[in-house]
Amino acid sequence: MKKRWLSCLLGLFAVVSFQCQGQAPLANNIVPRPVSFNATGERPVTIDRHTVILADAPYKAQAEYLQALLLDQCDLGLAISTPDAKPGRHTKIQLLHDTIEANRPEMYWLESGGPVIRIKARDVAGMVHGIQTFLQLLPLQKAKQVAFPTVEIKDYPRFAYRGMHLDVSRHIFPVDFLKKYLDYLAFHKFNNFHWHLTDDQGWRLEIKSYPKLTQIGSWRNSTLIGHFKDVPVRYDSTRYGGFYTQDQVREIIAYAAVRGINVIPEIDIPGHSRAIIAAYPEFSTKPDSAWQVANTWGMYNRQNNVLAPNPETFKFLETMFQEVADLFPSPYIHIGGDECSKIWWKASSSTQAFMKANGLKDEKELQTYFIKQVSGYLAKKNKKVVGWHEILEGELDTTAVVMNWGGAAEGIAAAKRHHPVIMTPGNPLYFDNYQSKNPQDSLAIHGYNPLEAVYQYNPVPAELQQLRLQKYILGAQGNVWTEYMGSPAKVEYMVFPRMTALSEVLWTDPKQKDFADFKRRLKTAILPRYAFWGSAYFGDFERWTLADK
Repeated sequence: MKKRWLSCLLGLFAVVSFQCQGQAPLANNIVPRPVSFNATGERPVTIDRHTVILADAPYKAQAEYLQALLLDQCDLGLAISTPDAKPGRHTKIQLLHDTIEANRPEMYWLESGGPVIRIKARDVAGMVHGIQTFLQLLPLQKAKQVAFPTVEIKDYPRFAYRGMHLDVSRHIFPVDFLKKYLDYLAFHKFNNFHWHLTDDQGWRLEIKSYPKLTQIGSWRNSTLIGHFKDVPVRYDSTRYGGFYTQDQVREIIAYAAVRGINVIPEIDIPGHSRAIIAAYPEFSTKPDSAWQVANTWGMYNRQNNVLAPNPETFKFLETMFQEVADLFPSPYIHIGGDECSKIWWKASSSTQAFMKANGLKDEKELQTYFIKQVSGYLAKKNKKVVGWHEILEGELDTTAVVMNWGGAAEGIAAAKRHHPVIMTPGNPLYFDNYQSKNPQDSLAIHGYNPLEAVYQYNPVPAELQQLRLQKYILGAQGNVWTEYMGSPAKVEYMVFPRMTALSEVLWTDPKQKDFADFKRRLKTAILPRYAFWGSAYFGDFERWTLADK
């Protein structure tokens, strides 16, 4: 602990010292590493309480966002003025809408010199990325005056999709933490938040047309104690649950939009549906049974958790998904489709009769039938589906985006079938896996994904490059399943610094990547940032490497 805080203090001193001396930084400490960084070494630009923020019309909300961040980070309360105002000889921070120099999505230019700092972008996401880079060149402390270095930075991402996931079914987190999580994503230049809202262990989204989903499906009577593999298995006796109201969801979506982040909800069907059938048994393959929300992890083929193909179920799916589509502006809705236990369908006479009547030769075709039905419901709302790679067990329209949690082979197979692919392999992008092999480390699911494994990962398999099919890889995502994360601090401990490493994987050209330099920047600039945020993180990342695999 002492070493960690000493590292933070030393890094903070290094950042502050060059600012106070009015010197340009000797090295590029930006994370993720930008496309080009030029510290010109000219006279610094002075930022003080007289500095004003000027924003073109598309970036009024981002001007207020920047204003709040500057106040929080440096205690500098700057005024926002109109672009045609005359601020005199005082420094201006300009947020400019530019489609000429910023000639690609999410691109920004950051230039400083004389009395002006300019951030130019063609879209909100690009402007937010420029703001985050700007903040990394400022001190992490209160200051009456800041000497901002003269720089020219041109920057844009490698991948169009850069995501982070959070499971709120196993453990639910307050709205304030979700906003903090979105702030983490914005700082690291991620552009998609995958919000895993439903699973066997709890339904977390208010659906007005089916109120029992939250009245019953959002609460479990107990929760597993210790690890899933412990013998004997133990449970507490505490009722656990909760859900997000639609007003809270709108609040989260609006917060994310200012930060250039798209919110993708996941409603997992036709498996992982135990919370649904606990609320509405008529949607199960045993409608006369009494069901409870799952209180353990790992349901696949162990407990019945699949939806039955009957008229009531499909009416539910259509009504519910259209309500979700109306709530979320995201062009994509994630419908799960993974780990669907076929054994319960095999054992159900009514399911077998449905399959025969509809010409479905096996349970894989039934799973595909569910996916196609929901895709059709969402298409009426101009939405496309994202599903885990198991949705390709059957034939689907290539508009469906495949989120691959398997290995390279599953991603290659999806790309060969011309599906857009988001890579999120369990190894190394499941951040609920262990980040050390220390038996005293905090509880995790299984597996070992150290920082180095994350940083060295390439979302584009070599085979796809050889076949010239790399265009089907949209990007990648870090997944955070929360079976063993009961608090925000545990989430932070598991994602940091692996999230930081993934941000560079997804943003930076592989030719510019260097793990040794990344660790230097991590220690110099990012560990102090974690401390500034008051965030927990795994500090022993240099001890545990790929050599320990």
